[in-house]
Amino acid sequence: MGVTQALAPNLPYLRRYARALTGSQSSGDAYVRATLTALLEGDQALVEQATTRVGLYRLFHTMWASAAGSVDKESGIDARASGEMRLRALAAPKRAALLLTAVESFSVDEAALILGLRGEQVETAILEAQSAIEGDLTSRVLIIEDEPLIALDLENIVSELGHQVVATAQTHGEAVAKAHSHRPGLVLADINLGEGGSGIDAVSEILNSFDIPVIFITAYPEKLLTGERPEPTYLISKPFLPETVQATVGQALFFHQAKRKAA
Repeated sequence: MGVTQALAPNLPYLRRYARALTGSQSSGDAYVRATLTALLEGDQALVEQATTRVGLYRLFHTMWASAAGSVDKESGIDARASGEMRLRALAAPKRAALLLTAVESFSVDEAALILGLRGEQVETAILEAQSAIEGDLTSRVLIIEDEPLIALDLENIVSELGHQVVATAQTHGEAVAKAHSHRPGLVLADINLGEGGSGIDAVSEILNSFDIPVIFITAYPEKLLTGERPEPTYLISKPFLPETVQATVGQALFFHQAKRKAA
């Protein structure tokens, strides 16, 4: 099997991770392209002791770390000014450790290899990131989901994390109306609302009036992780775990707060 064929199944999920870690589709996808270019042109290689997936994520982190200290124009965050503009409790290694384990389903040992840390350092980083999210990053949430049981599950998860669910909606029109009446600070939206329309269209209309972070939820994440068109920055796969929701919500709120401070 060639290098490209071996990497292909992992690329959509590396894009998901990169977008969440950097806070933007364009920035995350750019780092993924740089990683692939360095690998295919022979400038970098995957570590021999790792699986293809672990090696690919490790190489991504090497490329991402090499750009540390530069200004991310897309996110509006200058890493050199992190003491002023970032929430200290969610420094990059802590966010990365949480995302790798909670969203990308790596083991602690695999995350340690990817990040170049010891296992106990990764465990500590995960706990500190989770604590910071629960203590400092709370919001008013609108849930757009046409399946009542899934909506209830999401409501229970985000409520247990300390957020306030201000409304739930099952259709495009209901979602837009409730966004205007409740003014949420975060939206969790299913992609397909069945006969209720498109969650993507509902969110697009909401974002015409509000500057708020959005997390999309779908059973087919690979369809929105192609890197070939405008796609969501934050994406949760169905079925989801509470820790996946927590980690993704934390990233979305983290970057939204950072952007507001930088504005």
